[in-house]
Amino acid sequence: MTFAEFKKKWSRYTGKESSAYQEHFNDLCRLLGQPTPVEADPSGTESFCFQKRVVKDAELFEIHETPDASEPTERGFADVWKAELNAAKHYAHIVLREETPPRTPAEHRAAVAAAAQELNELRERWLNPPEWTVEKVLEFPGSADGPWARYVVKPDKNGIGTVRYPRLEPKNADCAAKLKERTLTKLYNERPAWLDLAHKKLDATVAAAYGFPTDLTDEQILEKLRPESCPRCRRSKSCQSEAAKNHPRQARR
Repeated sequence: MTFAEFKKKWSRYTGKESSAYQEHFNDLCRLLGQPTPVEADPSGTESFCFQKRVVKDAELFEIHETPDASEPTERGFADVWKAELNAAKHYAHIVLREETPPRTPAEHRAAVAAAAQELNELRERWLNPPEWTVEKVLEFPGSADGPWARYVVKPDKNGIGTVRYPRLEPKNADCAAKLKERTLTKLYNERPAWLDLAHKKLDATVAAAYGFPTDLTDEQILEKLRPESCPRCRRSKSCQSEAAKNHPRQARR
């Protein structure tokens, strides 16, 4: 769905919000290249769903799946509920501006870096849960211009300092046994919804940086990345010359 199609469809709707909010949210997901609740949670585990029964803290306005008996609570329903890493998010009103200024190259780089960092942090938390690990710092001599440079502190006049390298270790034998089961291969074989969503978010952010739609196949992406097809290359002669120089057929000459 394009912005024009989304605007045309919903600018004409004058009915009740309660009658169309689910379809509106699904269209918004398609517009942004994200899975709908049913697509993200096809088994119906309620990790991403409409009309989730929740308990709202009457004082702090936080939402929980289960009430705290020590505090006054109020039951209700979240219009759209998404639970991820034990943190529930309540999506309420989403407003799209009629005209969104295009991002600058620097903003695109920042957006891609943020999406990549988010993906990495989610994976690292699954691989090394903080409740199973403890950080320990290894110290040894190292050169300020060597492979450990970013960990070197107080280098002397010869550039030799102390490497302070932080690493995670299991808290105990039980945690060590459980951590052995947490591998990238197992994670990607299982491919939980949160991982798939994080990858799709990163893919969409990279596509936006190139000016590509989010629903392209791998073959279409490769075709668009050809110098004569890439929007960025068409705007930059230096990009075209660089691509030609690095093309395999040019490299063999």
